[in-house]
Amino acid sequence: MAKTWNDLPAALFTGHRESVQPGWIDYNGHMNLAFYVLAFDHATDAVFEEFGVDEAYRRRTHQSIFVAETHVVYLDEALEGDHLLFATRILDHGDKKVRLFHDMYAEKSGALIATIELMILHVDLGARRVVPFPPEVLTRVEAMAAAQRDLPPPPQAGRAVTM
Repeated sequence: MAKTWNDLPAALFTGHRESVQPGWIDYNGHMNLAFYVLAFDHATDAVFEEFGVDEAYRRRTHQSIFVAETHVVYLDEALEGDHLLFATRILDHGDKKVRLFHDMYAEKSGALIATIELMILHVDLGARRVVPFPPEVLTRVEAMAAAQRDLPPPPQAGRAVTM
């Protein structure tokens, strides 16, 4: 994966940006880990809006996405007011789930500051059960995955916490 924002392959989804808010800063003077996850969650929402899984979709279908698993790797600090850029790729997918990977970059330096890997499930909100994506959503997921198929896997993907 690219080490800086300027090195990103064009196939990655880059449809989300946001800034570090004052309330996100912890007693160490940098962004608290919970807010890295929040910012990544906003990036996930942007990707799924691109697939058509937005608020209107949830109201119309009574279906949504749930995150079943995450793994965050913190590589550098984000400070109050920093502008963050996100690059997203699909590592794998099926008819009911997507394994998504986000990179978070600092806009000022272009440096990679964190990554997250997520397992996302498509859920029927009434039954609270995992169900297949409708064909129009799955087609969009498959198109993005196909465009990214030849990219090398990110070094943080598939990692576990070790000493």
